Amino acid sequence: MKKIILLGSTGSIGTQTLDVIRQYSDKLSVLGLCCDKNIDLLYEQIKEFKPQYIAVKYEQKAQQLSDRIGREVWSGDEGILRLASVQCDIVLNSLVGISGLEPTINAINAGNDIALANKETLVAGGDIVMPLARSKGVKILPVDSEHSAIWQCLDFDKSKKISSILLTASGGAFRDFTKEQLENAKSQDALKHPTWNMGNKVTIDSATLVNKGLEIIEAKHLFGVSADQIKVVVHPQSIVHSMISYSDGSVIAQMSYPDMKLPIQLALLYPDRGDFDFSPLSFAGLNLTFTEPDFDRFPCLKLALKCAKLGGVYPIIFNAVNEILVPLYLQNKIKFYDFSYYIERAMAELGGDEAVSSVDIVRHYDSLARNWTSEQLKEN
Repeated sequence: MKKIILLGSTGSIGTQTLDVIRQYSDKLSVLGLCCDKNIDLLYEQIKEFKPQYIAVKYEQKAQQLSDRIGREVWSGDEGILRLASVQCDIVLNSLVGISGLEPTINAINAGNDIALANKETLVAGGDIVMPLARSKGVKILPVDSEHSAIWQCLDFDKSKKISSILLTASGGAFRDFTKEQLENAKSQDALKHPTWNMGNKVTIDSATLVNKGLEIIEAKHLFGVSADQIKVVVHPQSIVHSMISYSDGSVIAQMSYPDMKLPIQLALLYPDRGDFDFSPLSFAGLNLTFTEPDFDRFPCLKLALKCAKLGGVYPIIFNAVNEILVPLYLQNKIKFYDFSYYIERAMAELGGDEAVSSVDIVRHYDSLARNWTSEQLKEN
C-alpha cells in the first residue's frame, strides 16, 4: 500500500488525484492533505480518506477546520512545508505557482518521491531540484500530460537518447483569434478552454501560451535535453499529448483523450501501469491536425524559448512577472499583450548571468521581478 501526501487537494488536479486513489483503494492510501482555504471541500475529503496529517495555508481557516474536526491542523507556509517533510511513498505536488518549490525541496530532503504537477518548481528551481533529487535517490515523476506523454514514449527511461521532443499545445481558447482580436480579448473568453477543464491560472496561461513556455523549461530539466531539442506543435484536438523523435527519423507519440487522471495514475502507480481506463479512446472519426505556433500572435512563447536557452535567473523572472499579471488579467485590469510587454521588459532590465545555486537566489529574483512588475503597473 503506497502512502500518498497530496499538496493542493481541493484544486482540479487534487480532486482528480483523489478520484484515482478512490479507484485504487487497495493500492493507494492518503497520509496527508492540504489546501489554501477551501476547508469545506477539505472537510469532506478528510471524512472520506481519513488522512493522518492535515495542513491549511490560511491560519484562520486552519483554526476553523481544527475546531470543526477536533484535531490538529498545521497552518501557514510552515504547515505545508512540515506536511511535505513527512515521510511517505509519494508527495503529489499540485500547488499553484512558485509556492510549490520549497515544499518539493522539503519532500526531497525527506526522501519522498515526487509526483510533480507544479511546473513552476522546475521552471524557477530546476537547477537546484534535479541535482538534489539525484543526490537523495528521489524520483521526479511527471504529472503534466505532456511530460507524462514524453516519459511514456521513453518507456519510463529518461536516460534514453533522443533527437528531439515534440511538445504539443492545444493553442488555448484564443488559438483562432487574430492579432487584432487578441488586443482586446477578455479573461472570460480565455477561460473557455476548448478541450481541457483546468483551474483559472493554468487556463489563462494556456490562452497566452505561457503554459507551453513553462513546459518547455520544465521538459529541459526533466529529460536533460537542450532548449534547441524541444519543438512546439499546435494540436487543437489534444489527443496526441507529446512525441519524441529519434535520430533515425522515427517518431513515437502518446495518445489519449484529455483526462488528467491517466498521468496521475501513472505517477502514483509507477513502475506499474494501472488497469483502469478512465477515458477509452476511440479512433473512429478522429481527425488530428498539427501546425506550427504563431510567435507573432503569441509572443510569450517566443520569450519562454529565449528563457529556456538563457537559463539561470531568466525563467524565474518570466514566471514571477506572469504570476503577478494573471490575477490582473482575470479582473480585466490589463490587456492580453501586456503579458509579453512586461515579461520582455523585466527580462531585459532584471536578467543577468548569476547561477541559480540556492533557494535564496530563487527567492531574490522572484521577489525582485514581482516588485518591479507592481511598480511598473502603478506608474502606468
